[in-house]
Amino acid sequence: MKHGALLLLAVLPVAGQQTPTAVREKATFGTLDLGYRWTSTVPGDFATYRSVVNLQEGFRVRGLDFHSSDSSRRLYDRLTFFADSWGDPYNTARLDTERSGAWRLRFDYRNIDYYNFLPSFANPGLEQGSLVNQRSFDIRRRFFDAELRLRPGKRVSPYVGFSRDSGYGRGITPFVTNGNEYPVGTTLRDQTNNYRGGVDLEFRRWHLTLEQGGTHFKDDQLVFTADRNLGNRRLPLLGQNLFLSQATQAYGARGESVYSRGIFTAAPIDAVNLYAQFQFSQPKTDIRYTEGGRGLFYLGATRFFNALESLASGEAKQPHTSAAFSAEVRLHPRIRIFESVFTDRLHNASSLLLVQQLFFAASPAESERIFTPDRLVMNYNRQQAELFVDVTTKITLRGGHRYEWGDAQLRAPSLAPVPNPQTGELKRHVALAGVNFRALKKLVFNVDYEGGDAERSYFRTSLHDYHQLRGRATIQALTSLQLLANFLLLDNENPTPGAGYDLRNLAGGLSLRWTPGGGRRLSFLGDYTRSRLRSDIFFRSLPFLERADSFYRDNAHTATGIFELALPSRHKVVVPRLSLGGTLLRSSGSRPARYYQPYGRFLVPFSEHVSAYAEWRWYGLTQPFYTFEGFRTHHLLFGLKLSL
Repeated sequence: MKHGALLLLAVLPVAGQQTPTAVREKATFGTLDLGYRWTSTVPGDFATYRSVVNLQEGFRVRGLDFHSSDSSRRLYDRLTFFADSWGDPYNTARLDTERSGAWRLRFDYRNIDYYNFLPSFANPGLEQGSLVNQRSFDIRRRFFDAELRLRPGKRVSPYVGFSRDSGYGRGITPFVTNGNEYPVGTTLRDQTNNYRGGVDLEFRRWHLTLEQGGTHFKDDQLVFTADRNLGNRRLPLLGQNLFLSQATQAYGARGESVYSRGIFTAAPIDAVNLYAQFQFSQPKTDIRYTEGGRGLFYLGATRFFNALESLASGEAKQPHTSAAFSAEVRLHPRIRIFESVFTDRLHNASSLLLVQQLFFAASPAESERIFTPDRLVMNYNRQQAELFVDVTTKITLRGGHRYEWGDAQLRAPSLAPVPNPQTGELKRHVALAGVNFRALKKLVFNVDYEGGDAERSYFRTSLHDYHQLRGRATIQALTSLQLLANFLLLDNENPTPGAGYDLRNLAGGLSLRWTPGGGRRLSFLGDYTRSRLRSDIFFRSLPFLERADSFYRDNAHTATGIFELALPSRHKVVVPRLSLGGTLLRSSGSRPARYYQPYGRFLVPFSEHVSAYAEWRWYGLTQPFYTFEGFRTHHLLFGLKLSL
């Protein structure tokens, strides 16, 4: 009884003393960056400015990040949210939240406003003074992806997901007829939905992912114009001036596919790692196309017609199988072998039915019906073996061999002398080598080499007989000074008769980071790249298929530098900072250009949680060969940054 009383007194609270209660821990922190951009007028070509910069005036949410954790686990354990550049052409958002061991939800969103209207691009009438780009776009692309995973981190973890990639907008496209092309306005809209579900099986020695999914795709394009259009041909054809007075085009494609995917990884013993992946899909596409035109068009010989109507429908199926297998074997603590095999096989069976009717001014209408079955077969295989040897604990050598082979078959083009199906082959041997050097405390570098020798290749511009060398080095010259150097050389040649292609790309750069005293008062970040590109190839020039040579050259200097200085302040935490720098590009060759973007930023903290800033940027572009595409403008951005 005595011991029981003592035990009771030990657990009873003392008079006047409060019993401690359980405290629910909840941590929340984040930052919010708000700003307003003011832009000056844009002397020069505004369409080029939108194609290159495309930043407009107005209020912006430049950045937002929010983090929250709840130890009570009533709704979640952890929640994070990020958003960036809302109000600008490219903005993103991401949400990630979970309850440990129960579920995890992830959501990702991206938006891109894409504008491209360079007057010198895809413009056959440039020499006649036309500034109409007939392959231009003003579209918006949106992508979002959501995934819900149950029992994350457990041995059996099922999941479901959905993603959508969509786009819509306007542009310019050519209405093509014999002897002329007419740039006309078009509206674009497409959407792809992807539904998926699967399960992850995670065990000590192996992992397996099984996934089943399906996609649904649609693509619509509409052209309509009632304006008189003389097209790209301004000279009479056989004494007649071709023109377009009215045109309509409607293109619609619908597709769907079901796919299966599996990924397997295993480590049966400590010295062996295995990886395998398999995927099969069978997409199906249906296409409908209608076309109508009024004007004066050329048929051939000495015949002209005044109107046309076309109706086309087609369908295609494409079974597609791909598989990969790789293994890493450690023969010795310093010797590793890596072997991989990949295969990709598809065949496309399709058919097209075209019904066309032509109307003449002084003769009866003519009709034409065309049915064309098509088939594409493509097989690609790759086998690669590599040997890694740790010569010392700080030096690793790599050597290997890659063999690529495949075959393809498709319908011959209409200009081919023989209408039989054309076949292509790929056979290429590639030598691999490399070294990773970490022998010095202040110097680390690695060099990788590839050398290819192809007997055959699919395309004239494919890698054929090539040499590629990459190098990267990091030098810690001082405690406060770090240098990073990189180098790239690609030399590719296709000596096959009738190909005549030669490419050489050379680039080297140096980056510098200087942070005396840990960068508390002063820091500098600089980067310089020197690049040279040469491409030579011949082609056949229309309409008589005469040989013509294309020579492209580009020699460029690119540099970026930013100084950041902490200004004197009585407060050790709240320190104003000034940043000055910018970016420049100077290139010469086939399309010389000068691009400058100086930059200045002044940050004034009012407290540990509130700061204001002002930014200035100047954008300037000039092109000696295309002076009409230059522009220049000033941007001022005033912002407020808040933190919790």
